[in-house]
Amino acid sequence: MRAVNFNHVSISARDLDESLRFYTELLGLERIPSPDFRHRVEWLRLGDFQLHLFQRETPAPEFHHVAFTVDDFEAFYVRARELGIVEDRAWFRHIYELPDGSVQLYIRDPAGNLVEIDWPDASTLDRSVVTDLRRLADDVPQSEEALRSTLFLAAREREAVA
Repeated sequence: MRAVNFNHVSISARDLDESLRFYTELLGLERIPSPDFRHRVEWLRLGDFQLHLFQRETPAPEFHHVAFTVDDFEAFYVRARELGIVEDRAWFRHIYELPDGSVQLYIRDPAGNLVEIDWPDASTLDRSVVTDLRRLADDVPQSEEALRSTLFLAAREREAVA
């Protein structure tokens, strides 16, 4: 198993609207739909990659993370469990299926940095292996815009063309 590409970077903002203006007006990133979480999050697009902005009262390092897509989620999940590195604090304690069917798993690196592991299709996972997967929508109701969100922009666009 190995990481196959970067997916997104998530950073905090002191003022989310101010940060949105900065990234969209100054740098030209495109605002795209995002799921509804327990706190406000805005997703921005840069090519095939995303920047996620969030505003939180907690110290930034707790929530900052980098995300990787892996080539074998089940193998990665089993290994992360064996190593005891699966994040189990706050809202990271579950492996979530997002509205688009993609999956998020959070782990901590040796320095304590948060790392997100992404998989494009929950329906391809063996639920006897990945036993603690749950739908984000079961915990947080999703708006119409949130239901259009996706971590995998290129795949969504290929489906739209087909």
